[in-house]
Amino acid sequence: MPDYVLAIDQGTTSSRAIVFDHSGTIVSTGQKEHAQILPRAGWVEHDPMEIWGNVREVVGLALTRANLTHRDIAAVGITNQRETAVVWDRTTGKPVYNAIVWQDTRTQRIVDELAGDEGPERYKRQVGLPLATYFSGPKITWILDNVDGAREKAEAGDLLFGNTDSWVLWNMTGGTDGGVHVTDVTNASRTMLMNIDSLTWNEDIARDMRIPMSMLPEIRSSSEVYGEGRTGGLVPGVPISGILGDQQAATFGQAAFEVGAAKNTYGTGNFLLLNTGTELVHSENGLLTTVGYKIGDQPQVYCLEGSIAVTGSLVQWLRDNLGLIRSAPEIEQLAETVEDNGGAYFVPAFSGLFAPYWRSDARGALVGLTRYVNKGHIARAVLEATAYQSREVVDAMNADSGVDLKELRVDGGMVANEALMQFQADILGVDVVRPKVAETTALGAAYAAGIAVGFWKGEQDVVDNWAEDKRWTPQMDEAERERLYRNWKKAVTKTFDWVDEDVE
Repeated sequence: MPDYVLAIDQGTTSSRAIVFDHSGTIVSTGQKEHAQILPRAGWVEHDPMEIWGNVREVVGLALTRANLTHRDIAAVGITNQRETAVVWDRTTGKPVYNAIVWQDTRTQRIVDELAGDEGPERYKRQVGLPLATYFSGPKITWILDNVDGAREKAEAGDLLFGNTDSWVLWNMTGGTDGGVHVTDVTNASRTMLMNIDSLTWNEDIARDMRIPMSMLPEIRSSSEVYGEGRTGGLVPGVPISGILGDQQAATFGQAAFEVGAAKNTYGTGNFLLLNTGTELVHSENGLLTTVGYKIGDQPQVYCLEGSIAVTGSLVQWLRDNLGLIRSAPEIEQLAETVEDNGGAYFVPAFSGLFAPYWRSDARGALVGLTRYVNKGHIARAVLEATAYQSREVVDAMNADSGVDLKELRVDGGMVANEALMQFQADILGVDVVRPKVAETTALGAAYAAGIAVGFWKGEQDVVDNWAEDKRWTPQMDEAERERLYRNWKKAVTKTFDWVDEDVE
């Protein structure tokens, strides 16, 4: 058995390849950003060909930096930005349109038409999700309706759909020359097209969305051999044996295998997942029911998820659109120049509000401004927005599960921000814990792939490898916590009903 596993993390802003050893330690990495294409307000696209080129490049970088070849790799795992829809031609291997990203809101009219008189909960019992622009299904409909010749090609059986996991896997296993068209249960559970109980495609919903079944990938478990790296690729003959959507991968990498265990990933957006075991829990409080993972033939494990659209990307916005900081880490120093938010609250509803509100009519608002407020207060309000939104999701989870969260495991880029992590503990009133390996998304995909080929024995190896790096304990008194949170809730209401029917 070779000594390493390779994980490909195809994310919203970049693609990464990370080589892990048996102890779950990072050996080497390669990373490359791709363009964020913003054709008009509310539209967000990526170029799938650029992504595929970047994936090959970062795999080459990771292998070269560790002085390894494909012979040293036991398995490859894939994790990906979920809900970002790619539609491509199986005969040419070329996308018919750019990938439509999870943050994109152009499908609002399609979503409204589907909801009809039954409202956004129309399919929730079957698929675990409300009707929203977030999910992949309506994005496919938009492409078929708006790209010349796409619907005819789809009905002739020439077009394939996948989230970016399927796109990367298809290309890695040969593309037009025998590429494997597969997705895993976690990605399929984000399309609005999969029955959440039987893990099969729902033909009635596909018909409602006017999507030919021939476009959809085969649904498989999160940990099994799907195919092998193509001849002529960088990992020829190496089994590709793990796929998990990025948030489920992070849950897996955090070893959150017990019922009631939870993790929060701080990335472009924030995603808090709570393990509910093999029991399917339907949320009454604005959360999503999603598949957490499925190892081979074992029963699937479910999660409740609170999805927050804008957290890390708000820091990027402050850097790129306003120029208040030169690099993302600078926000911490700027926020530390003041003692509090000065009464300012920033609700970043740039693409509406996700959990627990699901308000696509909302838009961002900076409220509570006085002449006293300076750029330090705005920086602090930006960071605090992430913690407040996470608190709202935790409250919803506590209500749905009937069990109060005891501690929160955290990961993702923003967990390096000590001020944010302390404020998160303060506003939640529970400990916040960061693991030694913060790259838990790629690590989860590596574990799923390695378990499938016997590199790791199973979940217990993941638990044994997990180690705590730092813990933040609440230091704020209850009255102050509730005063700040009350004002945040008030600020959120100011974002509602902003988008009128005559606004694109």
